[in-house]
Amino acid sequence: MDEELMPDEMELAREAERDTFTAQLQNMVLESDDVQAFLTGLVTVAAEGFTGPYGDVFCGITLLRPRSMITVASSSDRAQQVDEVQYGFDDGPCLRAARAGVMVHIPDFLTEARFPEYREAIAAYGLRSALGIPICLDEGASAGLDFYSTEPGTFDNTAIRVAEGFARDASQSLRLAVRIAKITDAATNMRAAMESRTSIDMAIGAIMAQNRCGQEEGTAILRHASSNRNVKLRDLSVDILHSLGQQKPVTTHFDT
Repeated sequence: MDEELMPDEMELAREAERDTFTAQLQNMVLESDDVQAFLTGLVTVAAEGFTGPYGDVFCGITLLRPRSMITVASSSDRAQQVDEVQYGFDDGPCLRAARAGVMVHIPDFLTEARFPEYREAIAAYGLRSALGIPICLDEGASAGLDFYSTEPGTFDNTAIRVAEGFARDASQSLRLAVRIAKITDAATNMRAAMESRTSIDMAIGAIMAQNRCGQEEGTAILRHASSNRNVKLRDLSVDILHSLGQQKPVTTHFDT
């Protein structure tokens, strides 16, 4: 039978697990195809690191951006369910940690005075304690790392320090993931805009050929038709090109 670890030894063991966690995060950022995949790996590793001496622990992460909650990842289906309870009340340890940038600790849901309605709802899932840790990100985004446990008083001072260490390590990787997502979104939007512009220019060229007019007049004809039919310029342009035999979607070729 293994000897029980002393408090100092347990803390050292937890620190060693955090070092392993950091290395895994770095690999996940490089190997993940998108932010969702990265976050799912993150919370799975975090939950596995706490489960055991801390009871059954579930972990979720919420990433907030202006006017949207773009990603919610959970270590399990049960974690997903309890995270969604917060969204129903628009409040809870993870959301408050992400929005306010402060750690939110609930030692025991049965005696918790905050979140009265949320507390009653979450108790039905068999959870007794929770910990919400803010993750520092760049301006325009915020995140919270949320731990739930089936045992009360799970998150002692050592557990809180380790969880905060996880969040600090995760913040750098998550910043990178968010930046990659922003760059990807910008590139996608730019490509869509360029392809839309290409369709419009080709349609104007067709109108110029049919009406034997210049570019300015061809543009005016297209805009007038768009207004009369209440159809977007791009959609009308695509219809015009289809009528001329252009069946495949218009693509824009970029120099590489």
